[in-house]
Amino acid sequence: MKIVRTGLVVLGVLAVLLGLHWIGQGTGYFPWPRNPAMDDQITWAYRGIGVALAGISAIIVSRRT
Repeated sequence: MKIVRTGLVVLGVLAVLLGLHWIGQGTGYFPWPRNPAMDDQITWAYRGIGVALAGISAIIVSRRT
């Protein structure tokens, strides 16, 4: 069971980091790597919010079980 908890925490942290990266690219504050399809596209910022929230949820679930 400890492996599942650790896996959820790792996946949650990675999801939060990826979500923050997408938010940064979608809003234009973090344009690296240069990607015209994502830079300054608010849709990616919204997707990043969803991914970051899913990551936070995974971390919370792993801590409660």
